[in-house]
Amino acid sequence: MKLKVIAHEAEEGGFWAEVPSIPGCATQGETFEELLKNIYEAVEGCLSVDIKPTDPMDTKARVLEIAGRAFPEKNWRECSNGTVDGY
Repeated sequence: MKLKVIAHEAEEGGFWAEVPSIPGCATQGETFEELLKNIYEAVEGCLSVDIKPTDPMDTKARVLEIAGRAFPEKNWRECSNGTVDGY
């Protein structure tokens, strides 16, 4: 799974980032490294969903947990257009 992350330099210092494919998913950091750490947590939080337990008598229903780290930190790179891309 790849997600485009747009990283910005904040006017007051530090950085902030947004994930256009996940509305409302944004974070900030004092350093670029802190920003990358925080974006993992922001994506995980935005994709986490609490659901009701399924009826134990319904044998066809499944509860799947899919939120988590999609790519390791070492695979981040800054693209020429200023975005950050996981590969």
